[in-house]
Amino acid sequence: MPRLEANLQFMFNELDVLDRYDAAANAGFKGVELQSPYSIPVERIVDRLEKNGLRHVIINMPMDDPDTGKGNVPLRPDRTDLYKERIAQGVEYAKALGCLGVNVGVGPLPEDVAPDEAMATLVSNLGYAADELEKVGVKGLIEAINTRDQPGFFIHTTEQTRRLIEDTGHSNLFIQYDFYHMQIMEGDLAPTVKDNLDLIAHMQLADTPGRHEPGTGEINYNYLLPYLDEIGYAGWVGCEYSPVGETTAGLGWADRWLK
Repeated sequence: MPRLEANLQFMFNELDVLDRYDAAANAGFKGVELQSPYSIPVERIVDRLEKNGLRHVIINMPMDDPDTGKGNVPLRPDRTDLYKERIAQGVEYAKALGCLGVNVGVGPLPEDVAPDEAMATLVSNLGYAADELEKVGVKGLIEAINTRDQPGFFIHTTEQTRRLIEDTGHSNLFIQYDFYHMQIMEGDLAPTVKDNLDLIAHMQLADTPGRHEPGTGEINYNYLLPYLDEIGYAGWVGCEYSPVGETTAGLGWADRWLK
């Protein structure tokens, strides 16, 4: 049975961030993810995890460039020292939270960097990130993002993600597969997941259009979620969607997997 976990950046936004951990557990989730936990002392998050019996499945590395505000530090050859500082911060939180994986970041292509130079920088940076995460037993995750929501995002298909991992040549880098983004960019979700299952270490879901809960758009999760069992996916599926209304009221779609 697919293991659903709640993305607390998107869900339970009616509450303060720490209170979302309680709400997720009360709704039946056994795991959570949060893109950016860094403004919260890690001990306070650990307290909520222990109180609620939750697993903190993933976090993201902090990738925003302080000069431009764009999340593309991994692509900038002039920001490699900053990238390493951010990796250290992410590794510290991931270790303390017991994360299974960390999204190591990509971002949109910088206007002043050639694509080949950006790719070479990314390959080098991801190799470094994979090394540092491996030291604490955490997987490095690479997520392709659709270019409609984030124009110019450098890695935006499953094939590109796989090729990037192969070019980096590191055994601690994996695909973070997001059904929402990949429905927009390439479709053909079920066979793509099956063909890349050897490298997929985490999945996320939302419906499209709208990026709301399953059942509000065109993606057939009543087929896809049982299909993950059929093909042997044993990881977590993060619910990374913006609820149409109050979060708990919109969880009817997940009853069969949360109970």
